[in-house]
Amino acid sequence: MSARPHFLARLLTAEGAAGHRLVVQRTDQTVAGRIELAHDSATRRRGLLGRQGLADDAVMIIAPCSAIHTLFMRFTIDVVFVDREGRVLKLCGHLKPWRAAMAITAFAALELAEGTIDRRDLRKGDQLTIF
Repeated sequence: MSARPHFLARLLTAEGAAGHRLVVQRTDQTVAGRIELAHDSATRRRGLLGRQGLADDAVMIIAPCSAIHTLFMRFTIDVVFVDREGRVLKLCGHLKPWRAAMAITAFAALELAEGTIDRRDLRKGDQLTIF
């Protein structure tokens, strides 16, 4: 067991998610410049429900989380499941409303605007980092 903190540690500081960005190490490309963290039961339960969409440069990180659903959502999203270190375990592109996705060993689910996986060339095994 590693003593290394999980990849969300920077978001759990006093400053929170403001000013941070999510980056793919392989390409040094920013996936999202706006990060929203859902890490307590109320924010995890609400997720993206009630919204009209998600900005192309935004991500909602739900943690801990190994499964999500899009019941009652009004738009299609991309979902990336990662482990505690931020390594991509599973990619679910173009997940329409009234669907579900899961990755049993995932630590977090990253909900992104539809098409982000393709636009950012995300791949299974990529290392994501928060700066």
